[in-house]
Amino acid sequence: MSIIETDALTRRFGDLTAVDCVSLQVSSREIFGLIGPNGAGKSTLIKMLTTLLPPSSGTARIAGFDVVSHPAQVRAHIGYVPQLLSADGALTAYENLLLSARLYLIPRKEREMRINAALKLMDMESAAHRQVQGFSGGMIRRLEIAQSMMHEPVVMFMDEPTVGLDPVARRAVWDHVRQIREELGTTILITTHLMDEADELCDRIGVLHAGRLQEVGTPQELKARIGPDATLDDVFAEITGTEIVSGGSYRDVRQTRASARAHS
Repeated sequence: MSIIETDALTRRFGDLTAVDCVSLQVSSREIFGLIGPNGAGKSTLIKMLTTLLPPSSGTARIAGFDVVSHPAQVRAHIGYVPQLLSADGALTAYENLLLSARLYLIPRKEREMRINAALKLMDMESAAHRQVQGFSGGMIRRLEIAQSMMHEPVVMFMDEPTVGLDPVARRAVWDHVRQIREELGTTILITTHLMDEADELCDRIGVLHAGRLQEVGTPQELKARIGPDATLDDVFAEITGTEIVSGGSYRDVRQTRASARAHS
C-alpha cells in the first residue's frame, strides 16, 4: 500500500522548473531516501508534500489525502523535521515538547504521557529539564524528531536529518529513526547528501537531478546498475555528473544548518 503518491508533480518559479513531473510511490512503513546535488529540487518537493508550497501542476496524496484539496488532513497525518533549527534553545527539552503538544492540539490530559513517551523513545529522559542551548548537535536533532512525532504521525518527512553531526551522532539518529518505524509503524521520507546514510538507512532511494526523478531502487539495485564494485557515490556521480558536496554546540548547529539550507 502506497502512503505517499505523486503523479507528474511539478513546481515552477517563473521560468525555472524546480520539480519536473515527479511520479513517486512510497509504501507504508518504508524508509525512503531522496538524494541529488544542490538545487536538484529535494527541498521543494518536500515543501509540496508537507503543504508548505502549492504545486504548479500534478497531484500528490499523503495517507489518502490530496495536498491541495485537503491540506489540513495532510498536516494532521504528517510530522516534519526541517533542515533549519526548529528547537528553541532558551527552553528545556520538556518545554519544547510541551509547546509542540499544544501546537498539535493534543488534549491536555494526554500531553504528559506523550511527552514522556517521546523522551523515552529518543533516550532523552535524563535531559528533559536541561536548556536546549547546552545540548550537542545530536541531542538537538533527537529532540526535534521527538517534537515532530508528538501526534504519532503516519508519515514523517526529514530534510537532511543529520546535517552537521559527527559520525557517532549520525548513527545514533539512524538508530532512532529505525526505532520510530518499528514501534510506531511510521513511513519516513528523508533527503540527504550523505551516501552512507542513504545506503544504510533507506529501504529504497530516489535520485533527483535537475528537478526530475532519474532513478528509483534499493541501494543494492542502484549500485548493481553501475557495476559489481560500485558505491552509492559512484551511482550519484554517474546519474548526476557531479561530485557530492556535503555535532557541535547549539550555535554551531544553527550556523551549519542555515548554511546548508541556503545551498539546497
